[in-house]
Amino acid sequence: MKMKRFLFYSFVFYEFFFGGKCFAQADISMATHWNNRANYNPASIARPDYIYLFSNVQKQWLGIGGSPMVFNVQASTLNYNLHSAFGISLVSDELGLTNVINPMLTYAYRISNNTDWSLSLGISAGVFSRSIDGSLFQAGSQNDPTLFNNLETVTLPDANLGIEYQSTNIVLGFSTTHLFSIGKADNVFLNSSHLYGYAIYKNTNSEIFNYSVGTQIINGANVTIMEGNASVRFKHPTGLATGPREIFDIGISYRTSKQLVLLLGFNITSNLRFGYAYDQSFSIGYSANSTHEIMLEYRIPSKSASFCNCRNEVFWYF
Repeated sequence: MKMKRFLFYSFVFYEFFFGGKCFAQADISMATHWNNRANYNPASIARPDYIYLFSNVQKQWLGIGGSPMVFNVQASTLNYNLHSAFGISLVSDELGLTNVINPMLTYAYRISNNTDWSLSLGISAGVFSRSIDGSLFQAGSQNDPTLFNNLETVTLPDANLGIEYQSTNIVLGFSTTHLFSIGKADNVFLNSSHLYGYAIYKNTNSEIFNYSVGTQIINGANVTIMEGNASVRFKHPTGLATGPREIFDIGISYRTSKQLVLLLGFNITSNLRFGYAYDQSFSIGYSANSTHEIMLEYRIPSKSASFCNCRNEVFWYF
């Protein structure tokens, strides 16, 4: 029985990581991560002034049976007096006969409460649980001795670590995910550790629009992917002391894994934002199958905003 499971898992592992060429599923790869980096860098939750709620849903490769479906929800808040941010998140990732549940608690320490710059250190801890349902496997021959119809689930401890620097115009970050996987051989139940590094330039001086450009590099499972992003957010001048009101934004991203992403965002209110992303792959075998993503952001002004001189709108969506 052990040999049967070994052969079955070996086949699933091969298809999961190589047959489908889906490195993105080793770590979830959300197109709207430029708005919220907490999945791979816990330090980014140290936002002043607001209780922050975020959710995005992604359906990959429409038209392919068993294609990935990712659901992500997060909440975080910063205690100004403690220089500390606290967050919670849950990721559900379904791909074929596998399913992942990844709940995490996050803590970030904001070293500076300066309005012009901040430096934050963060850590997330939780569990990574992957299930494989052998009954969903469609084999060419039901007499294959390596097949079985059991549901297998393995739950392991999980942790991410990161650092992020923000100034009026610059965001720099470095992080690593799945710390307990470092130095361990990949297998179908283990998510390999990934390294992330990114840099973002943002400019909010204009009364008509904001813009940002960013680049990111990801390394995991001996694969390196680079991504570039540019976006413009249009504003409506109000003539009020609070400044112009953001209306909508458009953006574009490109990954060296041959993926082009178009991004749209709409500010329903000053504290509620809706986003949509269209991801088109140009890899051989996947060019006809697109990916769609929906995002929702909501912020609740916190009490700290009423008594501290920490309000800085440029921190909000970056």
